[in-house]
Amino acid sequence: MTSTTSVSVNFKRNEMVILGSEYAGEMKKGIFTVMHYLMPKAGVLSLHSSANEGPEGDVSLFFGLSGTGKTTLSADPKRKLIGDDEHCWSDDGIFNIEGGCYAKCIDLSAEKEPDIFNAIRFGSILENVVLDEESREVDYSDDFLTENTRCAYPIYHIPNAKIPCMGGHPKNIILLTCDAFGVLPPVSKLSAEQAMYHFISGYTTKVPGTEDGVVEPQATFSACFGAPFLVLHPQRYATMLAEKMSSHKADAWLINTGWIGGSAANAKRCPLKYTRAILDAIHSGELAQAEYEELEIFHLRLPKSVTGVPSELLNPKTAWNGTLEDFNRSLSHVASMFVDNFKIYEDQAAPQTLAAGPKL
Repeated sequence: MTSTTSVSVNFKRNEMVILGSEYAGEMKKGIFTVMHYLMPKAGVLSLHSSANEGPEGDVSLFFGLSGTGKTTLSADPKRKLIGDDEHCWSDDGIFNIEGGCYAKCIDLSAEKEPDIFNAIRFGSILENVVLDEESREVDYSDDFLTENTRCAYPIYHIPNAKIPCMGGHPKNIILLTCDAFGVLPPVSKLSAEQAMYHFISGYTTKVPGTEDGVVEPQATFSACFGAPFLVLHPQRYATMLAEKMSSHKADAWLINTGWIGGSAANAKRCPLKYTRAILDAIHSGELAQAEYEELEIFHLRLPKSVTGVPSELLNPKTAWNGTLEDFNRSLSHVASMFVDNFKIYEDQAAPQTLAAGPKL
């Protein structure tokens, strides 16, 4: 023991011991880590993602860390929710590991998150929340114990849940990022090689309210959008993802839910309505047939138009509020962070994955 909190997993004996934690999520994350070990051995890809299914049976996977919109964007009234956090992709399609949800509750309200709010009823478990002493009602704004207040509830508490929590092979792979520097486009179409590169990179921004001590946006990288749970080299999971994408003709997209027109210091985040319009265009097939242009350095393909989104916002260069020199400097800065981060994976990364990264 080197600390007061310990999570130990014995893969040989299939045992896990959790000591000193006041976060019940360690149980599900421990099992998720075990799945990252067992599933690839059986040819099944374990994924830190949410998933939903359209009326025609088309499945989308959403990858993203806290604060990128993974839970919010996968909750679509036009599509059925398969799961919000942990899935596996086998030869028969995808399936949810949990059969339930483990939602953040801080500042929860019926107006902002009606599905989650209404899911909290008999059969759900609230964690680390504070009750009003007189009314005995939960005060979701109270962070006296922690900002990481939670609720666990079964998937069938969500009205449009897919039961059983299974789906066919994904048609769209959506990598969500939250770029605090304002240089990545709201949406770009990725090649299989680029999908591997950005999947391994797992770039996003830690934003206030997602982790203790984060009071302003901070750039970060988390391999496969779930580094703490990985047991094998990230390239192993990325190769499996690319192979399954190729076998089942899935498209990959990078969606930036972060800032547009400048950095977090002087610009605003992409409005949710525009991100939802982009997702609608992906699911309708509009973006698969769109006309594209390329963003230099990253060589990302950007659609020239998306229904419901102002065209000038689709290219971060034209959306930039400052000078072209400032934009190019910021773009190069973000690219250099990608390159520096990827050095730790170069020893086992596939040549085509390395080639898909930014070129400085």
